[in-house]
Amino acid sequence: MSRARRAIKNNCGAGGHAFAASEGDVMSVVLQWLALKRIPHWRINSGALKTQRGNLVRFGARGMADIYAIGPGGISVWIECKRPKGGALSAAQREFLDCVNRNGGVGIVVSAIESLELQLKEAGVI
Repeated sequence: MSRARRAIKNNCGAGGHAFAASEGDVMSVVLQWLALKRIPHWRINSGALKTQRGNLVRFGARGMADIYAIGPGGISVWIECKRPKGGALSAAQREFLDCVNRNGGVGIVVSAIESLELQLKEAGVI
């Protein structure tokens, strides 16, 4: 059983958070939760890398959230995962989520399942 799966099963972590400290653990548990709730979702990779020739290749939009999901009626849901302690949004991430929210979608930042559930309920997604 993975560390993230044990965390969600045992609801362990500081402050009642269902995660260990890393952003990857948060993302893993959020992806598992979305799958359990049968909410269609995709992990979004964005960033840049250098090729063997030294060229910089960018993928995804700057600041794009970690996870895209589709809520009832086709509403776009974008989820940015952050570690519970010290996880901060970049300016580009804040701009992206603000744009989503201004245009009728749901853009949220989560570091715990409780926060995910609360924000999705408030937005009418679940």
